[in-house]
Amino acid sequence: MSHDTASSAPLPAYFLSHGGGPWPWIKDQSPGVWNNLEASLKELPRELGALPKAILAISGHWEEKTFTVMSSARPPMVYDYSGFPEFTYHVQYPAPGAPTVASRVQELLRNAGFPAPSDEHRGFDHGVFAPFFVAYPAANVPILQLSIRADYDPEAHLAAGRALAPLRKEGILIVGSGLSYHNLRAFGPRGAEASRLFDAWLTDALCRSTPEQRTRQLLDWEQAPASRLSHPREDHLIPLMVAVGAAEQEPAEYVYHEHTFAGGLTVSSFRFGKAPNANTVNTPLVRAALIGRNIQ
Repeated sequence: MSHDTASSAPLPAYFLSHGGGPWPWIKDQSPGVWNNLEASLKELPRELGALPKAILAISGHWEEKTFTVMSSARPPMVYDYSGFPEFTYHVQYPAPGAPTVASRVQELLRNAGFPAPSDEHRGFDHGVFAPFFVAYPAANVPILQLSIRADYDPEAHLAAGRALAPLRKEGILIVGSGLSYHNLRAFGPRGAEASRLFDAWLTDALCRSTPEQRTRQLLDWEQAPASRLSHPREDHLIPLMVAVGAAEQEPAEYVYHEHTFAGGLTVSSFRFGKAPNANTVNTPLVRAALIGRNIQ
């Protein structure tokens, strides 16, 4: 992969399922569970072909009353999980922050009518440091986070994404980090069926709809099959809205999909817009995962 920074061509936006807790550091305790997700995250740098100037991550693990921007030059770590081995509360992902980009994010959001305060003390939560440790293990891309809003308003998050869209032409990669299925109380057969139904709806809404239809369906996501079984709280779905808003008129493609995750859950990640080196649906990883799904 080239180590040049991304050009002025617009970068795609992503919605990534980030997995559970500090999984990259304990994957040997659950052999095979994380293989497909890990492979998809390692594919992301190849798709882009060059390092982004920075990554703006919208994690389901940081919510505030209003959109808030991480502004630290050296973000600390936030170990926002429990019940894991002691060493996982000391792992480090020393990616630099991006204060200059933070100011630009604030400018764009404020121009769209959002207050957008900054937080110079906020650190990386596992919705950011876990997936990007896999994608960029050298921690050589500056990263900043944008909080979601605690009201989970889909329209506000879509609007925030629209406001941030110019960043894509400035070499900034916009990534919503959550999970396409997030109900920790419903695993097993009940979770498998709910996740399958919701993922099928999500695929149709994102990949097989016009931009106008897609936006309308996301605004009404609670009407989807098994919506509240899949997302009792939508904190892990709402980052998707920002990613879609940032590339609202552009097509979506799978970058990750499997239907056997954690004993039978269906989970997916998506890219919006073209990546310079991407031909994702034709890669062996995704083609194998989509067998039986009739994805063209």
